[in-house]
Formats: sequence, structure tokens, C-alpha cells
Amino acid sequence: MIFETHAHFDDEAYDKDRDTLLKSLNFHGVEALVNVGASMASSRQSIELAKEYPFIYAAVGVHPEQVEELNEDTMKELEEMAKEEKVVAIGEIGLDYYYDDVPKDIQKKWFKEQLNLAVKLKKPVIIHSRDAAQDTMEMMKEYQGKLTGIIHCFSYSKECADFFVKSGYYLGIGGVVTFSNAKKLKEVVKEVPLNRIVLETDCPYLTPTPYRGKRNSSHYLPYVAEEIAKIREISVVEVIRITNENAKKVYQI
Repeated sequence: MIFETHAHFDDEAYDKDRDTLLKSLNFHGVEALVNVGASMASSRQSIELAKEYPFIYAAVGVHPEQVEELNEDTMKELEEMAKEEKVVAIGEIGLDYYYDDVPKDIQKKWFKEQLNLAVKLKKPVIIHSRDAAQDTMEMMKEYQGKLTGIIHCFSYSKECADFFVKSGYYLGIGGVVTFSNAKKLKEVVKEVPLNRIVLETDCPYLTPTPYRGKRNSSHYLPYVAEEIAKIREISVVEVIRITNENAKKVYQI
């Protein structure tokens, strides 16, 4: 059975059919999923989903594009949310320099604060890093041996992958690996140890081929598993089994 390590079923894209979709996941081979917060509001919603559905777990954290909502009070609230029974990680947190909407120094400040929270609570982290590889690695060097977690939607080079794997992190691989132009990612997936890869969708975003451009869902994870199996020349069953074990290990489930 598949373990979905990164979904956003709280998103308004699912407002009309969320319950139907979620209740059908097991039929499509999905055993469990982690719904990941990207803001204070979505973190709260992730906890509510985890309470409502036995197979859903939650992660709480504030995405780099939303960190201007953080302050001393909201960090205290985030800490209390992180102590909820089914919260398995702090995330998604990190750095995003693609749009440059939030100043880099502000992003770094709150990334560090949330990393410190994860250390304090002994929780893994879900790292969002876009066009910010060097700064992400530099900041995370301080936490080597103190944290584990997932590098969400991994999109960097083999050298970056080696750094993160050696630092004790897992690489989140989703629909992008099925794209014909994802040559760099396919090479990473071929070379890194399979016991350091987890499956994710980031749904409703990054839908795999052949549904690219449509709303994503955990239902499409078999396409990701099939592509990884093809790249590594192993069975889909093995990919699903090992990535499931990896997910449960990193999330301490």
C-alpha cells in the first residue's frame, strides 16, 4: 500500500468532493497520508482532517511565502498545534526565492525559528526549497545530527541530493518525475538509495503524466511509483513497499 507523504486536501480545490475522494483512497491503494500545513489556517485545517479520518496525519508549519504572518504569539500557537496527537512533522517550512515576494532575511528568520521548534519537540521537518539550494543547505548544516525529515518536491542536482541524504533526509518525489523534461530529477531518482525516497503528490498541484494540467490527487500516486520503478529497473511493488517503510520511519509512525 502507498503512503502519501505530502498532500493539501484542505485546499479549496476539494471543497465539492473532498469526503468522496478521501474515502476512496484505500480502494486506489493508498494506505495513509500526511496533510501538510502551509499557513496557520491550513495547519489548523490539517489537524481537523487528521481528527476526522483515521488514515490521515497532519503536519503544521508556515510556508516561506506566508511567514510574514508569524510572530511571537503565532509561534506559540504553532507549538501547541504541533503537540496534537496526530501531528507528525513541522512543515512545510523553508526558503522560496522564485517570486521574491518575501524578503530573504525574513524567510531565513522564520525558517530558523521553525527548525528550532522541530528540534525542541523532536519532530521531523518537511522542507520547501525553491531556487534557494545554497542558502537552504547552509542553514541546515547547523542542524546536522539534530533533525531528520523530507526535502519536499526535490528539484535540485545530484550533488544537492547527496548532501541531503548524507545529512539524514529523505527526498520527496512526486508527479514531476513523470514529466518528459525532468531529466535531472530522473537521474537523481536513479542514483540515490531507494531507502531515502518517499512518494508525494503536493496535490492539488504537480499532477503526473498522463493527467498533467488537471487537479492532482493521491489517487495518481501509482503513476509516480511506476515511473520510479521504470527508472530504477525494479518492480512497482518494491518501490511501493520500500517508500511506505521510509515514510513510516521518517514520520515515526
